Amino acid sequence: MSETDIENPARRDFLYIATGMAGVVGAGAVAWPFIDQMRPDASTRALSSVEVDVEALEPGMSLTVKWRGKPVFVRNRTPQEIEEAQAVELGELKDPLARNANLGSDAPASDIDRSAGEGKENWLVMVGVCTHLGCIPLGQQGEFGGWFCPCHGSHYDTAGRIRKGPAPENMAVPVFEFISDTKIRIG
Repeated sequence: MSETDIENPARRDFLYIATGMAGVVGAGAVAWPFIDQMRPDASTRALSSVEVDVEALEPGMSLTVKWRGKPVFVRNRTPQEIEEAQAVELGELKDPLARNANLGSDAPASDIDRSAGEGKENWLVMVGVCTHLGCIPLGQQGEFGGWFCPCHGSHYDTAGRIRKGPAPENMAVPVFEFISDTKIRIG
């Protein structure tokens, strides 16, 4: 230390702070490439949503699309399937929650809260994965006419709600919206 540093402690404090800040900036400059490389690339971000054309789906038909590496069931339900789902008392359900990402987490598992909503009750969009161990259920099968997981015997109704078997929850409804009368954006 020089004699002027001892006589002027404010200058010494300034030099310590300036040196420390230079070190922080340098460490940030070195660390930024490592942090930046952890962000998803453009191809991954492109898969975060998918558009589905449902114009060809007549009532009673479904299709399966891949979204984020998972199957998503899109079903145009028949009036009979809607009627059966609406007739179920909420007290009979194994899982009372809608599990619909478009609604609040406490929304009840009513048919309307599991479907695409008012005016589009016939449309059902669900992540097609059994909530027991992640198997892919078979459509329009099982005791309730919805989906059946043959691996462990879980039965889902026509609204994708667990009704019988080891699965603990209803199949999840992802974030989706109709962007036109015939196109759905999932994600």
